[in-house]
Amino acid sequence: MNKKKKSHLPAERIMVIGFASVILLGTVLLSLPCAAANGQRAGFLDALFTATTSVCVTGLVTVPTATYWSTFGKVVILLLIQFGGLGIMACLMMFLLLMKRRISLQNRKLIQDTYNLPVLKGAVGAIRRLLIGTFTVEGAGAVCYSFYFVPEYGWGKGIAFSVFHAVSAFCNAGIDIVGESSFVPFLKNPLINLTTMGLIVLSGLGFPVWWEVLERIGGLIRRKYSRRNFVRGFTLHTKLVLATTGILIVGGAVVILLLDWNHPESLGRLSTPYKVMAAFFQSITTRTAGFETIPQKNFTESTALVCMVMMFIGGSPMGTAGGVKTTTIAIIFLMVGAYIKANSDTEACGRKVAEENLRSAVVIFFYGMGIVIIATTALIAVTGSPLLDCLYEIVSAVATVGLTRSLTPGLPPEGKCIVIAVMFMGRIGPITLAVALTRKSRNKKARIERPEQQILVG
Repeated sequence: MNKKKKSHLPAERIMVIGFASVILLGTVLLSLPCAAANGQRAGFLDALFTATTSVCVTGLVTVPTATYWSTFGKVVILLLIQFGGLGIMACLMMFLLLMKRRISLQNRKLIQDTYNLPVLKGAVGAIRRLLIGTFTVEGAGAVCYSFYFVPEYGWGKGIAFSVFHAVSAFCNAGIDIVGESSFVPFLKNPLINLTTMGLIVLSGLGFPVWWEVLERIGGLIRRKYSRRNFVRGFTLHTKLVLATTGILIVGGAVVILLLDWNHPESLGRLSTPYKVMAAFFQSITTRTAGFETIPQKNFTESTALVCMVMMFIGGSPMGTAGGVKTTTIAIIFLMVGAYIKANSDTEACGRKVAEENLRSAVVIFFYGMGIVIIATTALIAVTGSPLLDCLYEIVSAVATVGLTRSLTPGLPPEGKCIVIAVMFMGRIGPITLAVALTRKSRNKKARIERPEQQILVG
């Protein structure tokens, strides 16, 4: 008697089901009377919106987190943020490792597909390093925050505040429990600013870049590599991530300074050192973090446009940040440059970019653009709000940033549903697309070559 082969769900479907299930569980928990500060049940849409923004590590909120939710509600939100930052496979593996359960071959294969690992070997080790790295950096961030929050609020509340904001910043959630104005009270606080920026940048680089940089530093200390070959030995992925991240952070801050230097509602009222710090914070937080030290409505419209571009790009693959990712944009620019130069191959740093990467970059870019256009049109139709405010809201949602031009709290039920759907698609879409396209390229079979024919373009 022949046994039927077991059918297993692909990794991208498991991610969609897993994230949706946790969002529904979070909605149920946040709908309990004990989750609200006033002891009454939260509205279903507000609970669903908060659960979605937490799991999708977005940060847009319809009700103020600090005052609306009870301690129980805030703990639920913190756990949802941590789950959203780590991802379903990392959380599943963490549970199995804690229970000392054997990791099956199928689970190892799922890890490989989920995190686009080149080989199956070392998949569990990769998850273990991811978890250790995450909790180590979050712990360091909490310690840094505690130097302000503990003296300000006492040991118990101060430590709770430090842990919550370290997790929220590292996971790029942008949800705070300080008050109703995000980090505006800390506009001139270097400790809070630098700690938050450090956590956002580190998590936005992506775990593979961490591991490679640490490995190279270790080799340099052991004199395995010379200083001259330190950077030269990085993979193309790491080089593109570091270069693109640096350009976006510094370039974004410089442009913001130029556009808002004398604008009285944003940077104009600050002294030069605080202008620079605020501009860098804005440049970094738009890379999907969601905290703000200056209300987004206060910036000029030209700066808002720059910030939307930064938000749409987001962070890097296999990190906690959203957006279409730095490598996607870098590949598209390289592809355009290669075409202009009449090069047959897309190259960078003396290496050829794989054809599957080119296809994935184009698909993910237009996926994001498509959602932005459709959802912005729908949001304008149901709210009647200005184009800039609606576009900013949708770009922020699809890139899981969490910044708003004061539109989120006043959204009608239809508007909340649109933003909920966009946050979910923004968090899940690029990841599942990348995983699905990578798996198909691994499993591609011989294709029939069709006759080629030219099409008039332009």
